[in-house]
Amino acid sequence: MSHDHNHLPTEIRHEKPLWWALGLTTSYLVVEVIGAFWTNSLALLSDAAHMATDAIGLMIALTAVRLSRRPPDAKRTYGYARLEALGAVVNGLLLFGVGIYILVEAVQRFQQPQAIASTGMMWVAAFGLVVNLIAMRLLSAGSGESLNVKGAYLEVWSDMLGSVAVIAGGLIIHFTGWTLVDPILAVLIGLWVLPRTWVLLRDAINVLLEGVPKGVVLKDIEAALREQAGVAGIHDLHVWALASSTPALTVHVVMQDGQAPDALRRQLADMLHERFDIDHVTVQVEADHCGDDCADKKAGGGDHEHDHDHEGHAHGPDEQGHHGHVHR
Repeated sequence: MSHDHNHLPTEIRHEKPLWWALGLTTSYLVVEVIGAFWTNSLALLSDAAHMATDAIGLMIALTAVRLSRRPPDAKRTYGYARLEALGAVVNGLLLFGVGIYILVEAVQRFQQPQAIASTGMMWVAAFGLVVNLIAMRLLSAGSGESLNVKGAYLEVWSDMLGSVAVIAGGLIIHFTGWTLVDPILAVLIGLWVLPRTWVLLRDAINVLLEGVPKGVVLKDIEAALREQAGVAGIHDLHVWALASSTPALTVHVVMQDGQAPDALRRQLADMLHERFDIDHVTVQVEADHCGDDCADKKAGGGDHEHDHDHEGHAHGPDEQGHHGHVHR
């Protein structure tokens, strides 16, 4: 029986919204940078800096989406899906850098307040608010499925709040003349963004470290496997993610006497698909397993060794009665 292994995301649907969001963001970035120097507003410059990371993040996301479509090859047997997580890490680090820069500039403004052109500041921020709302609408559908789209969405969301804050600050400066509100807003925008940036980095690093995917409870999967008919025991259970929405699982299953290995494997794979939405499954079915006795005998110099090869599984019974099979 032949099996087709496609490690690419089952559906890459969010490239067009990313292109639209990139165009809008880049256009407004130029306007906002000019406006920040024209009005001498640090809050507007803070918003422009975040907008710059938006543009860079969107470029990274688009690059990752395109490269992730490349099929596996002899050097990268899982393909390029992990580029999504790498792009998200770069994006998060950029956001951290921008946040630190704005905080440093704000300290200097507290020490030496500067005059602000409040009317121009409000007009530029109002234009940015419209652009951010449109970009958020474009990216909202994919923010729950892709780390890169999520990162871009978080950045646009933070910029939207930044635009609102800048408009409010402009009103305060216009009617009260209190220019310190400008660096105060810049600091608040930075402090709002940094925790959300950490969440993005944490999720991306979890993918790169082959951690258990978000929303997956390993104990629940283990319990579900053990309670299946025909299963005498399991060991070497691993669950990780190839990308943010592509979980994978490998497990060794000791079958009860009289079971058909292929039927048991299909039964387990179907259960994992239906209950946990895990489609990339590798199940190695074993007729026997000595468990902890193997480790004891090897530690004590015994002559019985039980070796598990995690790099490849045979598609038929070996001399120990093991059956390896890859599903989906």
